[in-house]
Amino acid sequence: MTRAEPDDARLLHGQPVHANAVKLAESAGITLATQSFGRPSDPAILLVMGATTSMLGWPDEFCADLAKREFFVIRFDHRDTGESTTVPPGQAAYSVEDMAGDVIAVMDAYSLVRAHLAGMSLGGMISQMVALLDPERLASLTLLASEPLGWDGPPLPHHEPAFLEHFASLGALDWSDRDAVIRFLLRSEELCAGSAHALDVQRHRSRIEAVLARTTSPASMFNHGAVTAREDWIGRFREIACPVLVLHGQDDPILPIENGKALAAGITGAELIVIPGLGHELPLPVLPLIANRMATHVQRSER
Repeated sequence: MTRAEPDDARLLHGQPVHANAVKLAESAGITLATQSFGRPSDPAILLVMGATTSMLGWPDEFCADLAKREFFVIRFDHRDTGESTTVPPGQAAYSVEDMAGDVIAVMDAYSLVRAHLAGMSLGGMISQMVALLDPERLASLTLLASEPLGWDGPPLPHHEPAFLEHFASLGALDWSDRDAVIRFLLRSEELCAGSAHALDVQRHRSRIEAVLARTTSPASMFNHGAVTAREDWIGRFREIACPVLVLHGQDDPILPIENGKALAAGITGAELIVIPGLGHELPLPVLPLIANRMATHVQRSER
């Protein structure tokens, strides 16, 4: 595979890489907003974000960098986020399996027989489900800041107390107070950050403002907090057979590093890469490293 020049992460064959227009996908009666970068003729990487997070959780720079490396990159709004179908807060009746079905629906909308999946956090759990439910549709799997689906060992550590305390105040948040909402979401970003990179407050504020501008019910994103699995997945992550790369931050306060280690240890042939100082986040300085690792993994899987 020939790579574009490395000095401009937004160039593909000398031309800027732009996000394509939003494309809608249908999934079991709901509509999902999707967006792609690059050429449909290149190997496809479908990005699956975590809970409460729209497609904007995957930075433009990251998507453009992967497209520059000659991949067709697709990101999408989960149900209850962005421009996808949204129901009022507390009225969600879907399961994690339904969200896995959404991934397949996005693939179908782009006529993809197979794709490489990259899932972060809840997106990693969803991606593991897809790998088990429709293994023939996956060429490879990259799991970022994720936990094992159906963990069957000793308890693994999860959210630090400060994060749980912050979300305990969610019920008192006035969603009509835009400034209060922005402060709440900025605090969430701060609590997800690791030690290696200072929080880029202005960058996060701009993204939060874009998120709020793209949905009629921002509070509905927290419907994801009540979503559970419908089936019994105990131990099933160990059955994943496609090539797997696990990327995990050493400082992850939401799903601590023990989760990434357990995930990689339980899947035959999985590669684990621990990123020092990284939290539960995708800060700008670390995006080239993640893109490099993912591109190498996907290229190997294409051989």
